[in-house]
Amino acid sequence: MPPVLEIKNLNIGFLQNGVVQPVAEDISFSLNRGETTALVGESGSGKSVTALSILRLLPKESVVSGQMFYATENAEPLNLLASDSKLIRSLRGNKIAMIFQEPMTSLNPVYTCGYQVMEVLRQHKKLTGKVARQQTIELFNLVELPDPASMVDRYPHQISGGQKQRVMIAMAMSCEPDILIADEPTTALDVRVQANILSLLARLQKKTGMAILFITHDLGLVADFAHKVAVLYKGKIIEEGLTKEVLKYPQHLYTKALLACRPATGAKGERLALLSDFLQDSTVGRGVKGPPPPLESGTAVLCVKNLVVQFPIKTNFLGTPTSFFKAVDNVSFEVSKNEIVGLVGESGCGKTTLGRTLLQLVKQSSGEIFLNGKDLTHLTPAQLRQERKDLQIIFQDPYGSLNPRLSIGNAISEALKVHGLASTKKQQQERVVSMLEKVNMQADHFNRYPHQFSGGQRQRICIARALALDPSFLVFDESVSALDVSVQAQVLNLINNLRQSLDFTAIFISHDLSVVHYLSDRIMVMQKGKIVENGPAHQVYHHPQSDYTRKLIEAIPGKSLV
Repeated sequence: MPPVLEIKNLNIGFLQNGVVQPVAEDISFSLNRGETTALVGESGSGKSVTALSILRLLPKESVVSGQMFYATENAEPLNLLASDSKLIRSLRGNKIAMIFQEPMTSLNPVYTCGYQVMEVLRQHKKLTGKVARQQTIELFNLVELPDPASMVDRYPHQISGGQKQRVMIAMAMSCEPDILIADEPTTALDVRVQANILSLLARLQKKTGMAILFITHDLGLVADFAHKVAVLYKGKIIEEGLTKEVLKYPQHLYTKALLACRPATGAKGERLALLSDFLQDSTVGRGVKGPPPPLESGTAVLCVKNLVVQFPIKTNFLGTPTSFFKAVDNVSFEVSKNEIVGLVGESGCGKTTLGRTLLQLVKQSSGEIFLNGKDLTHLTPAQLRQERKDLQIIFQDPYGSLNPRLSIGNAISEALKVHGLASTKKQQQERVVSMLEKVNMQADHFNRYPHQFSGGQRQRICIARALALDPSFLVFDESVSALDVSVQAQVLNLINNLRQSLDFTAIFISHDLSVVHYLSDRIMVMQKGKIVENGPAHQVYHHPQSDYTRKLIEAIPGKSLV
């Protein structure tokens, strides 16, 4: 059969100050029915722009040329780039559907999940309200959402990230499209939800025969899910072919670099390979570092005893809570000096709530938290502000945790002012510049704003801000989960280097066990608010004791690449 979509010599640019800046050049590939083709590359390589051009969703300042033929079943192929807007609107969400990267921003917060799916059915299938609702419930059942009848009436903020992504899949599948574009559909989801969503897409593909364009930077997912792969670098396809052949016998240095950057390839104390190692001098250039600083046994920087955090879920007519949800259920552990402890588990298991409770951003229901021997749970707000200098957090979203109206120099020096660590403006600037250089940033970045940096650079700025206070304990909350594999390698190398020079102690919260295994001395596994396994990283990763841990490890994608 002919390809359902054939792209020939696609060129995309954006008009800036009267000059066209190219972002994708001479892109050519095809999609076949019943097959999944992966587009792989770093952020900025042109993956999403290429996908958006298929649906003609690029902004007005874009300049697009080339040919894009969509082969309908009983008619001549359509050149999508030359078709009128009315025809394209009839295809969007109908014959060509898309699952966007971030479901929270893709779903309208003021409408229920069911309404947004019904809207697609009314628009393209002309269904009445009652029939559309019934079909939406069937779709929610198909994508394995719990209690589909009640899920129809829930708003996006009332469901989890994995459930929101399933709503997006239901919406995309509602008209049984010929082509499904999945743009990073599992980014920042835990491994089991990720595996479930990809398994669901594979089953739907087998049932309907649709072609899937799968956009990702995760080569492990590509190895497990895609039939063919095309690798993009700086807007050009530099390698393509059958997935098994490209990933097993990569020809281009860039593809080899992407495979080598993955944390699963690195050993503790060993620097992860970076793209620059390959693209500058064609060598891996890892350079083995010394071992991490020795743990000081008997010296517990953090001690948590019988910690419980619960939230009210039902109240009586007086507003008094009558039932509670335990997010953290009787958790106890210690973290020794110079130790990095990985905290892993599925979304909703209580990882982030535990991390925020350690900083007293969330108050515990019972239990005690000792930092350097001082009980944080009985301090006044003023005393707690003083102690927060020693306990810092680095959040998952670096852009959201930086004030867009403050230059990065002012953002870092603001913390110094609050805690009185630099009395003069000159001292503040010197300390900020010193921290920027430690995280591989430059002194002239001081006056730039967050939007002028990449995701990896912003995360380094957040690390610099946390370390500027010289804390004794750090909490990394999913700090590398949404980063490209090459940027992730840079940040992990940075954390290892800083650990060598600054001797900090940390909890590293993540759903990515390969990252946690690479970075941590010890791993704690959390399930439904409880610690179900706690032991040395190598032992937990390679010889798990609990069934839950085994299931998490089995769900890690790309084992064939290790």
